[in-house]
Amino acid sequence: MTIWNELAGIDFAVKTVDAAGIPTRSLQAGSGDEAVVFLHGTSGHLEAFARNIAVHAAHYECHAIDMLGHGYTGKPDYPYEIPRYVEHLVNYLDAVGLDKVHLVGESLGGWVAAHLASEQPERVLSLQLLAAGGTVANPEVMERIRTSTTKAVQSDDVELTRARLRLLMHDPVDATEELVEARHRIYHQPDFVANIHNLLSLQDMETRQRNLLRPDRLARIQAPTLVVWGHENPFGDVPEAKKMAEDIPGAQLQLYPECGHWPQHEQAALYNPLSLEFLAKASAQARSVA
Repeated sequence: MTIWNELAGIDFAVKTVDAAGIPTRSLQAGSGDEAVVFLHGTSGHLEAFARNIAVHAAHYECHAIDMLGHGYTGKPDYPYEIPRYVEHLVNYLDAVGLDKVHLVGESLGGWVAAHLASEQPERVLSLQLLAAGGTVANPEVMERIRTSTTKAVQSDDVELTRARLRLLMHDPVDATEELVEARHRIYHQPDFVANIHNLLSLQDMETRQRNLLRPDRLARIQAPTLVVWGHENPFGDVPEAKKMAEDIPGAQLQLYPECGHWPQHEQAALYNPLSLEFLAKASAQARSVA
């Protein structure tokens, strides 16, 4: 089992945390004075960070969660818009006693993390936006996400799940069979199938427009921010990443070649040391201000 082999040698626990009434799957590992919380993308799950948790847990208390309506977390019957995701995240932080954290968000997770950082800066020590969504509304990309996800959920054909996962990767090898199996099982839970329209609500143009991370919101982010992007990202071009970094005061931008939509997974050997260096600097900055 490659995912769990990645965690070999460290103590970890997979728990269900009550986040204000929503059962939330959480992988917790490591210890330290500061915590890092990992947030996955649309239709994703905490295994997206399998190649990152152990490295970070050597220095920090780490939490990777299935976000609202995703993975094995509760799936209430309402559209999952960004304020709902933020509310769930804050409820989770409160439930596990974390007042201020480092946030690492991939795709949708970055969208949620940035929104929280702009609204409640006192909760965020630093921000990492990995192929983060939320700054544009591209009808072609939105339809690709909606169609590929819906097909994979509504059919038991594992090839559709495999295709959906491979859509994220520059190299199909990175969409391991273990990840395919994990996602296929998640996609075919009865409550996941029943709520797929809620999970995909941000692919509706009107809904997406009212949730976008516009420049004025990004300009309110006070936390040290790292924007990470792949040159082969199928859901957004490099200029989108550059604009995001420009709109966030003092943000750092890192681009990876031969990388799609999961830079933390596809380029883990490069990303992990960069992340740790960034976190150390952000921690030192927070201490100097305090």
